[in-house]
Amino acid sequence: MSELGNKYEPSFENRIDLTDLKDKMDAVKQEVKKVIIGQDEVIHKLLIAILATGHSLIEGMPGVAKTLTAKLLAKAVKGQFKRIQFTPDLMPSDVTGSSVLDLKTNEFEFKKGPIFGHIVLIDEINRAPAKTQSSLFECMSERQVTVDGITYPVPTPFVVFATQNPIEHEGTYRLPEAQLDRFLFKINIDYPAIEQELDILREHHAQKANNKEDLVQPVLAIDELIGFQQLIKSVYVHEDVLTYIAQVVYHTRSNSNLTLGASPRASIALLEASKASAALQGRDFITPDDVKYVAPAILGHRVLLTPEKEMEGFTSDYIIKQIVDSIEIPR
Repeated sequence: MSELGNKYEPSFENRIDLTDLKDKMDAVKQEVKKVIIGQDEVIHKLLIAILATGHSLIEGMPGVAKTLTAKLLAKAVKGQFKRIQFTPDLMPSDVTGSSVLDLKTNEFEFKKGPIFGHIVLIDEINRAPAKTQSSLFECMSERQVTVDGITYPVPTPFVVFATQNPIEHEGTYRLPEAQLDRFLFKINIDYPAIEQELDILREHHAQKANNKEDLVQPVLAIDELIGFQQLIKSVYVHEDVLTYIAQVVYHTRSNSNLTLGASPRASIALLEASKASAALQGRDFITPDDVKYVAPAILGHRVLLTPEKEMEGFTSDYIIKQIVDSIEIPR
């Protein structure tokens, strides 16, 4: 990466000071790791998503700490945390809020729903039907909610973490492509290795009656997070890297193994996530390696395989890797 970095590093003298950002985000990571063992990569990608002001879909088997990871990450940030448990009978107004008649004034007053938070955790997002899913479209994309013709902005920053189980299909609904496209990342949580599982058992036994969640303390103020989100927008990007991002996304649209390619929103997601990835490493410029690192989690859920490739057992992640590897890295 050092050879690539020499070319893409800006030549001007005024460099962005990312020391505070890196230190504070490392502190958040360390707080979460007090409880969550063996999921460093997942935590790192969630931090990238937060910095890039993007939403994350977290997928994994039951019991791998999907909900707990998102909850503890939110706790390490001193902001408004809201949690919504999606169920088949959940209504859109249960998410966004609704107008309620105030008997004292005889006027309708808007009561905000749980979507109005800085970090919102939606548990088992695929358990709610399309009507309820539609309540997320506007707020996830435009950071606002419209009820009875009146628009209400959600707090800044606004980040959604959503969890789902990949194997349980009874009583679930497939998320529409338009909604999947609004997630910056789709992050898969795997089972821990045997050594990590032993560490989990030892830690659980050592805590005894103590609440593990109490170990995590808030270490990042919401105003600091807003400042960091603005700071990474100034991370330097070489023209060759922009071309590389555009080529990666373009080739998803012309690949014979895919029936649906990635949208321009995916290009912007690649750019912003690469900036956040570089900033977390203390760099104020991005390289093609940053793009390659975030590409699978950004593009995998935005494309659709052809029925033939799906029947042959191929995955979208495999095709995305083929595409990324086939494009010449700018030197």
